[in-house]
Amino acid sequence: MANMTLRMQVKAPVVCAGAHASLRVQRARPMRLSAFQGFVAPARLSGNCNLFATQQSFASLTNAQIRFPSSRSLRTVVCMAAKKSVSDLKKADLEGKVVLVRADLNVPLDKSQKITDDTRIRAAVPTLKYLTDNGAKVLLTSHLGRPKDGPEDKFRLTPVVPRLSELLGTKVLKADDCIGEEVKEKTQALNNGEVLILENVRFYKEETKNDPGFAEKLAANADIFVNDAFGTAHRAHASTEGVTKFLHPSVAGLLLQKELDYLDGAVKEPKRPFVAIVGGSKVSSKIGVIESLLEKTDKIILGGGMIFTFYKARGMSVGSSLVEEDKLDLAKKLEAAAKEKGVEFILPTDVIAADKFDENAETQVVAAGEIPDGWMVITALACSEVLMDSVYDGTDYHQLLMPVTAANAIDQGLDIGPDSLKAFQGALADAKTIIWNGPMGVFEFEKFAKGTFGVAETLAELSGKGAITIIGGGDSVAAVEKAGLADKMSHISTGGGASLELLEGKVLPGVAALDEKSAGGSSSNGSGGEQVKNADGSVTYQDPLDMYCEDNPETDECRVYDN
Repeated sequence: MANMTLRMQVKAPVVCAGAHASLRVQRARPMRLSAFQGFVAPARLSGNCNLFATQQSFASLTNAQIRFPSSRSLRTVVCMAAKKSVSDLKKADLEGKVVLVRADLNVPLDKSQKITDDTRIRAAVPTLKYLTDNGAKVLLTSHLGRPKDGPEDKFRLTPVVPRLSELLGTKVLKADDCIGEEVKEKTQALNNGEVLILENVRFYKEETKNDPGFAEKLAANADIFVNDAFGTAHRAHASTEGVTKFLHPSVAGLLLQKELDYLDGAVKEPKRPFVAIVGGSKVSSKIGVIESLLEKTDKIILGGGMIFTFYKARGMSVGSSLVEEDKLDLAKKLEAAAKEKGVEFILPTDVIAADKFDENAETQVVAAGEIPDGWMVITALACSEVLMDSVYDGTDYHQLLMPVTAANAIDQGLDIGPDSLKAFQGALADAKTIIWNGPMGVFEFEKFAKGTFGVAETLAELSGKGAITIIGGGDSVAAVEKAGLADKMSHISTGGGASLELLEGKVLPGVAALDEKSAGGSSSNGSGGEQVKNADGSVTYQDPLDMYCEDNPETDECRVYDN
């Protein structure tokens, strides 16, 4: 299939300046930055729009050509400008105004509805304090858990109220719904500097469908929108993306801005050497991250169950361990790509095996390539309550190397071996930027936490020497906190999936929507733009920043210009 050409024609100034400036292309799934290649004759800048010319630098242009596999792969061109932050709004902008804040208050609760980890609540406080100190009336919205069909008491936000009140040093009010007459009345009764928590937005199925009518109802009582929920920024939901069509201005909260500054900024312009530590049970779940990081990092350290697929691709013995047979060729290609790009690709050289899934299990160190028959990595959810209590709402499950007969195994090695830890520490010794996503083993059991805690301690030491250390969400955060080293890291990300998608170079709908449009308008369908079929057979996609891409099947050329 012939390549297509994307030709940039900027008819009027399009401002895309700042740490997050880039022009990105999406397919049905957003295309990664690694797709940008083959630039032709960058011209003198008209306006200030930056195109990511290589993986490590920006180029300015008005007319350029980029080749892609096919015209059908092109979905949307999105200009990711530096977003306006809530800190750009001063007292005169906020005093007496009703501000709708989307936070991520999806905290874990025990069986008695007590909060077991208040990290996400504490992360929301700086933005809320800024707003209330400047006289705003705050409507705070969030989701909690995954309600299936309407309101469920166990997913109400009621447990959040006392803890947030304590952290803010003032009484926080609560509504029994997130839309409707009660919310309107309670909003009208708010005094400057007060906070009203609205009920779980996911009690309405329209939330995750990004229903325009529901989004309009959420926005009905507010003047300004602040998105501070990085953990859901990769979702085009009514409370993250839809409401921006009805509220002006729509800006980033302090937490969201910090996440973008660290994750997006560090990846685009990292201090080198740049090292990524990636864990996970399956190669298939981390393909995009690894491919993207190959374009940016100097070293990639892999852990978790995916290592067995790479072992087998190398022709090594994996016993009965779980292997993605259909990803063996991909594993070979990823290692070949790393070699071609000069990226050091590091796998564990030994792992810890156990005779049962128990903290007091008998263990042995098994060298990579010498895993005995009868030992495997199998998938099961009937693991111990100790482990399952620590897992909530989308975090990665761990893996366990155990006998085939074990009934309660899950998906990773219990831990990396001592030689692997030393090798990893050696690879990290000169790093200036490190991103970590995924623990080395079942750190919930002290006996199998040495690898994970050893890596955490190494990162803490490097932070003290000036390295930038970023913990990219999920179980890595829990591991660092359990090790008592969270305050030693440069940045602890509050997003799991959002962190990964940003690392892949994907556009986050909840961020892309934060532009200064007029109130009103139709809601995006979540793909990043709206499709219009023209009379001449061409297709126009309109993106969240009112730019157009015309895909002409006759000329196989796409012209992009602003509206």
